[in-house]
Amino acid sequence: MGFLFHDDHDSGKPDSKVSRDDLEALLGSVARRTADANAGIFGPHSVSWKINRESALFLGAGRAALLQLAHPWVATALVEHSNLMWKPIARFHNTFRIVFTMIFGSLQQAMAASRHLYQLHTRIRGQMPEDVAAYRRGSAYEANEISALRWVYATLVESAVLAYECVMPPLTASELAGYYAESRTLAALFGLPAKALPEDWSAFVAYCRQMEQSDALGVSEKSRAMAHNLLAGAGSWIRPPHWYRALTAEWMPQRFREEFALEFGAAEERAAQTAKKRLPRIYRRLPESVRFVGPWHEAVSRLDGRGAGALTRVSNRFWIGEPRLPFRGI
Repeated sequence: MGFLFHDDHDSGKPDSKVSRDDLEALLGSVARRTADANAGIFGPHSVSWKINRESALFLGAGRAALLQLAHPWVATALVEHSNLMWKPIARFHNTFRIVFTMIFGSLQQAMAASRHLYQLHTRIRGQMPEDVAAYRRGSAYEANEISALRWVYATLVESAVLAYECVMPPLTASELAGYYAESRTLAALFGLPAKALPEDWSAFVAYCRQMEQSDALGVSEKSRAMAHNLLAGAGSWIRPPHWYRALTAEWMPQRFREEFALEFGAAEERAAQTAKKRLPRIYRRLPESVRFVGPWHEAVSRLDGRGAGALTRVSNRFWIGEPRLPFRGI
């Protein structure tokens, strides 16, 4: 996945690292709370399935990726521990392969995805090569650290809601509360204990705004270059249109529009507003085979005792780079 991501880290001091025993204890707790192992950690009646089945999630992917790059550890890890720096689509696939397996896979698949992610993160550690925000050159970083994991988790959770509400009716207060409560279970698969998370949706939103204003985040020259390559679709056949780049810039905090040097003048404002006006009408007319992501279709087929159909496998290739969710038969 690259680098998934109140402690003291917001003032430049790291939180504790997630150990393998910590992770296994969290996974055991999730397993005990899972009513139907075949349906996975959430199941078809969850708010998490309702939101994450929508292809509209792609609208928020750029925002989430840029906010992750605003964490100096994430950007540094991509430079020093990954060949994905200039391959945004490969990173997109890696991210959604793990996250969708956690959400739509069986309990066994979700657990395997969690352990796989943890193992990947054990190799991501080093020293900062330069001063960025609160992080001094030579200071240590590593992926399996709670505050860093929490930030990447937060970017995924909030960006999914923004994308969903861009094309669908706003979620009710009850749905947001349910979604956030479910997301805390997802966080456990990242290695995040409940005590490390905001208690409810309003506290979660407050945490996001506080982080955006803090020196726990900051953009370097390398992270800026990666962001511009991502929004240009470098290394792939996908070229995000102007309206997509404009919408991404609108959803970014003003600070990071400036630090990432994103264009957001009058033309971009018009493009973003036009997109938000037109997209709901177009999107809601899409057939389910297109509107809902392949991993959701695969999960529904699994619950019905069927294999993934041809259209599902094609959709999966777009979303996760493979025809089926991984870790089957574990």
